[in-house]
Amino acid sequence: MWELIRANKRNSIVLVVLMAAVLLLLGYVIGSVFDPAGGFLGLNIAQQQQVQSPQTIESNYAGFWGMAFAATLWFILMLVSFSSGDQILLTASKAVPVTHDAHPQLFNIVEEMKIAAGLPMPKIYIIADPAPNAFATGRSPQSASVAVTAGLLGRLNRDELQGVIAHEMSHILHRDILYVTLAGIMLGSIVIISQVFLRGMFYSSMGGSRRRYSSGGRGGGQAQLLMLVIALVAAIVAPIMAYLLYFALSRKREYLADAGAARLTRYPEGLASALEKIAEDASPQLAAANKVTAPMYIVNPFKKAKGMKLSDLTSTHPPISERIRILRNMGSGASFKDYSDSYSSITHRKTIIPPTALTKEDIALREAGEEAKTELRRQTQMRQVGDIMRKVNQFVFLTCLCGLKLKVPPNYKADKIRCPRCKRILDVPKN
Repeated sequence: MWELIRANKRNSIVLVVLMAAVLLLLGYVIGSVFDPAGGFLGLNIAQQQQVQSPQTIESNYAGFWGMAFAATLWFILMLVSFSSGDQILLTASKAVPVTHDAHPQLFNIVEEMKIAAGLPMPKIYIIADPAPNAFATGRSPQSASVAVTAGLLGRLNRDELQGVIAHEMSHILHRDILYVTLAGIMLGSIVIISQVFLRGMFYSSMGGSRRRYSSGGRGGGQAQLLMLVIALVAAIVAPIMAYLLYFALSRKREYLADAGAARLTRYPEGLASALEKIAEDASPQLAAANKVTAPMYIVNPFKKAKGMKLSDLTSTHPPISERIRILRNMGSGASFKDYSDSYSSITHRKTIIPPTALTKEDIALREAGEEAKTELRRQTQMRQVGDIMRKVNQFVFLTCLCGLKLKVPPNYKADKIRCPRCKRILDVPKN
């Protein structure tokens, strides 16, 4: 467990450093464009024209002033985030603190999972929104909070809710919240600087300030125009690069939190079923979510007009269908090793679990709770009815070696079919 936490810290530091480089480069380029006689292009032009006035010498540092401004903005936002960032996020999400009387089952589940994880009791919040979702926040386990929506509490049974809470407690246990918060602040700084520059250029062009680029000689005007183009490209590309780095940080942590949830609950099906219900939910999009806070949620809160499909590939989260298949493929146990084997089997990629965390643990799977068993029996009955109707309609039933049952429609023309779980090729018998 501690090796997993250390690996998370190392990977997070690398990504945060890369985002810092993007932030400082953007500040340098935008700083240079406000006085193109300096900077990495303007300095050469100034030397060619042999301009050595005090103003030119000062302008050579324009890019570094831009870097200083970008770093100062990030530092201020970081101080605000460390002092009250979690409260800002909770307030922006319209989360309301609740007591045990508001939802006793939720409090009991959080207490169970905090004991299993060896963590302090987090604060509990509920968001009055019908869309099922949840997130955790806080810069340390001692200041952590867990927020769930009213839609989540209304849709999930006890085992499923336990899986979601265990997922969020795993984020706290793995120290994910601090690093995602730092990366989010840096992303916000990049976006702010970029938007201020782009909007400023737009309004200045509307005001007829183009005369600036025709003054100062032919060579100076061309240099100013070139520097402007470079700054515009940087202002557009930098947020995109930052978003990609931020989302890379988020996607891997979702897998690791799923593995932690399976380990804490010893019942991977609980989280798998919860993810399935959340993905298939027809409620409107979560109203309080935005692009910066989206990676904090257990499932991407942004939905398409026709709802979120299981195969929907999101930018902030791994595909839900893949997460579900990995969890349901854990048939031998609930340890990190069991999750790692299932992950490699389903995705055909190298495991995301650090090798030193793959110690042999004997964590047996537990049975479903009574509420989940009742729901499972009802689902089995409905599935049996559907299977009878398919048999009447000449469907072909195939059982793969991985245990998945395939139901092939009568109009399927090929003589082979690929198993969506293990990718084996199966022969399709002809009636």
